[in-house]
Formats: sequence, C-alpha cells, structure tokens
Amino acid sequence: METESQTQLSTWDGYVDWKNRPALTKKHGGLLPASFVLVVEVLENLAYLANASNLVLYLSEYMHFSPSKSANSVTNFMGTAFLLALLGGFLSDAFCTTYCIYLISAVIEFLGLVVLTIQARSASLKPSTCDLHAAPSVPCEQVHGTQAAMLFIGLYLVALGVGGIKGSLPPHGAEQFDEATPQGRKQRSTFFNYFVFCLSFGALIAVTFVVWVEDNKGWQWGFGISTLAIFLSIPVFLAGSPFYRNKIPCGSPLTTISKVLIAALLNSCVSRNSTSAIASMASSPSPPIQTGKEGGQVSKSKDVEPIETPSTSLSFLNRAVSDTPACGALDCSVQQVEEVKIVMKILPIFACTIMLNCCLAQLSTFSVQQAATMNTKVGSLKVPPASLPIFPVVFMMILAPVYDHFIIPFARRVTKTEMGISHLQRIGIGLFLSIVAMAIAALVEIKRKSVVTDSGLLDSAKPLPITFFWIAFQYLFLGSADLFVLAGLLEFCFSEAPVSMRSLATSLSWASLAIGYYLSSAIVSIVNSVTGNSKHKPWLSGGNLNHYHLERFYWLMCILSTLNFMHYLFWASKYKYRSVRSSK
Repeated sequence: METESQTQLSTWDGYVDWKNRPALTKKHGGLLPASFVLVVEVLENLAYLANASNLVLYLSEYMHFSPSKSANSVTNFMGTAFLLALLGGFLSDAFCTTYCIYLISAVIEFLGLVVLTIQARSASLKPSTCDLHAAPSVPCEQVHGTQAAMLFIGLYLVALGVGGIKGSLPPHGAEQFDEATPQGRKQRSTFFNYFVFCLSFGALIAVTFVVWVEDNKGWQWGFGISTLAIFLSIPVFLAGSPFYRNKIPCGSPLTTISKVLIAALLNSCVSRNSTSAIASMASSPSPPIQTGKEGGQVSKSKDVEPIETPSTSLSFLNRAVSDTPACGALDCSVQQVEEVKIVMKILPIFACTIMLNCCLAQLSTFSVQQAATMNTKVGSLKVPPASLPIFPVVFMMILAPVYDHFIIPFARRVTKTEMGISHLQRIGIGLFLSIVAMAIAALVEIKRKSVVTDSGLLDSAKPLPITFFWIAFQYLFLGSADLFVLAGLLEFCFSEAPVSMRSLATSLSWASLAIGYYLSSAIVSIVNSVTGNSKHKPWLSGGNLNHYHLERFYWLMCILSTLNFMHYLFWASKYKYRSVRSSK
C-alpha cells in the first residue's frame, strides 16, 4: 500500500510516457525534453522554408509555369500547409498524443520530399528544357499529366506533413512544463520565445545556404538537403522519448463546441420553465478545466471544484444547459459550456492578428521588387534581392533572447507581476509595430520614387542610385512585430485554452498566417479593381514598379492596420484571463 501511495504521489495526472505508462514527476517533463523539441524545430523549419522561399523559381524555370501561376501555386501551397495545422492540432487533442502526430507528420513530409527530390533529379520526370532566347517562337511546355501529378503529390504531402508538425510540435514542447508553479510558467514562456528563435534559425539557413545550393548546384541538392533535415529530425525527436510527458487525448474538441452551440440554439427555440436551467454535472464525460494546479509531487487536478453555475459572460450559451434539453444527445454540462466560452473569447484576439500576417505577405513580395530596382551592392558583393528576408530573421534571432533575458526581467521588477508583460500586451505591441512598419514602407517608397524622378530612370532597368538598405527598416520593424505577435499568440492560446483543446487552439497561430496570405491576394485584387478605370491605371499593375502607386497602397495598409489595432484594443480590454481567474 505504501508503494502504491508513493507511486501515485509521483505521477503527472493526465499524462503518460512514450510507452503509455503514467508519467513520473521526477523523470518526465522539464527543460531537457523541451530542448529536443527546439532542435527539431530548427531542422523542421529548415526543411520547409528551404523550398517554400524559392519554390516560385523552380515552378517557373523548371516546370514552365507562368509567373502568375507560379506565384498562385506557391501561395496555395504555403496557405494550405499552415491551414492544415488545424488538422494536426485537432488530431492531437482528439485521438493521438502530440508525440504520435509529430512522428506521423514527419514521415509524411519526408515521403513528399523524397518524391520531389526524385523528380528534380530525373530529367524524364520533368518537362523538356527550353530556351526562350535561342528559340523564342517555340513555347515552353508546362508540366502536365503524370509529371504534374507527381509534382503536386510531392508538394501536398509536404504540406500535410508541415501542417501536422505545426499543429503538434509547439504544444508538445509547452506541455513539458509544470504550470502549477511560477518557475514552470516562466520556463514555458521562455520556451515559446526560443521556439520562435529556433524557427528563425532554421529559416536563416534555408534562405541563405540551401537557396544558394538550389541556384548554383541544382534543385535536386536543395530538395535533398530538406529531405535529410526532416529525416534527421525524427531520431532527434525520438532521442527525447524517455523524458517526454504526453497529454492523454480528451476526445474531439469540435464535438464539444458543436454540441454546445447546437444545444444553445435548439433550447432557445423551445419554451420551458426558467427554473429548469442548470443540469447536473454527474453525467458529464468531459474532464474538468485544469487551472494550473496539476504539478508538484502530486496532481492537484482532482481537487478542482466542479463548476455548478455558468458564468454570466456569453450568456446565450447558458441555454445549452437544461434539465429538459430539446434533444437527449445534446445534453450539455456547465463544464462543457464554460470550455466553449473560453474558445469563443479567444477567437476575436486571433482574428485581429490576421492583418499583421497580411502585411507580412505583402512585404515579402513588393519589398523584394523594390530592392530589385535599387543598388544592392555591399562593397564588391552583390546581394540578391530575394535574400532580404535575412533582415527580419536575424533581427528576430537577436531580439528573442534579449526580450527573454533583459526586457521581461526588467518588466517583472517594474510591474511586480509574474509575467512582466502580459500575452495581450505583447500581441498589442506587435500590432502597433506593424503600423509603424507600413508607414515606414510608404515613406521609403516615396523616397525611392523621388530618386527615380531625379535620376530620370523611370523606364530604365538600371539600378537606382539609392542603397537597398533603406528597405531594411521596414523589415526590421515587421520582424519585431512578427516576434511579438507569433510568440505571444502561441503562448496566449496554449495557456488560456481548455486543456482538452490546447493543441487546436495553438494551431490558430498558424491559421492566422494562412488567412493573412490569402487575404493579401484578395486586397491586391480589390485595390486594382477599385482604382482602375478608363482614366486611371490600377495602383498595382504593369511591368514596371516605377509606375506603381505603391506608396498609396502602403498607406492604405497602414490605415487598415490602425483600424485593426483599435479593434484589437476593444477586445483585449474586455478579455479576462482564465489563468488569473482560476489561480485563487
């Protein structure tokens, strides 16, 4: 009996190890297993971005897509990959552990990269080479048939794998920390900061070394490096298996959300006595909302008092709780209703981050085109405009440790709070910096066009007498904004969401990125449609960037970002932290 008691005292409630045995507090979780996740993120993001950042060139030069079709194909590929993170998060919460979902997703991405590598290496699996300069009358044959099928099978296997990894890896790393202690919560915050650092480090290698290999040695080598990187990530991840604690899946979060919403709607349509308002918790199969008291040497989740009365916020959802539900299958507990309320309160914050990612998508296209018209020489070295992402990536790598080791400790001393800077404050800082970034982008474009006018190079392909380092300013501010928002949103969604929905909620950070990419294309189309008429050309059309009204477009994005920021302040001011409420 004593041995059983000691065993019970030393286990994490709701967690198992990789062999599906109860996870032990002295052996599983902590900084060591989280460090394996960080190394894996470097390799995983290297494998993904090495191809995504330069894929438009591969599709146009080797698969003979038109420039517009190449750009659309890349946008669809990247957007799909990030949207599929929702699938990865859902499966991690509902059916498998994050541990299993990562391994399955890594194997899928590996298989996709193998397909792309084989195709890039074999001339018979690609369209015939052509030279428009030598024979301009002979059009290049676009990839089709079996070759096209192989290309898209490879690409979307990669997208599926990337989505599963993005949806499972961040929550898997965050689950290693004991949120019942201040030290555990601080370590979790540090983890998210360094997760973005490692993501940026992988991106830095991808957009420098691997892109150079693709351009100079061949795409089969670029795909081969990506394949090797994702392959190496699997044994690195497995090496941490003895130390991971894996959250036990709690069932489909979407089922709970749908059940509560439908029950609230149906019950509101059926007249009933107002006294039959609250259902018993006894029949509820859902786990209690954990309030950060699970750790130490014994899990405290069993001590959490069941919620017997629904909160007054989002009161229309309280109709889902009834002694006489409209349908027996839609019998909801107060616990389930409160969990859905938490998710509903997170959604407006998530929606307000989409505009930032829309700005990111625009700057990754137009800013490169701006730099291409400018002097890109640094001494005797000529920097390719496509290497501009180095600026925000390097700055994010510098800012992440500075933020964690200097800014946050200083803020904790000043505010006398555990967090120093709250999640919502951090996201707000990032959204404000995005406004500054777009204003700087507009001012730089005004300066660039003044140089165009003064130098008389309006229709010339010669580089303008202005250094491309002017473009770096908007990248630095946007890189800072991305760091604050991405790390802040990842941690916010993870810590605020119900335990049964954490992976799905964390995946919203990647979904925001995908929607931002799609929205950016829509905004460009709308702007050209509205501004183009019989008397005026659209702001963003034509073959020469010098004829664009790009500065007006940047000012428009600045105004939209400002309105979005005001919208965010409204929702952030109304938000009540679940962790604060439950820490009493």
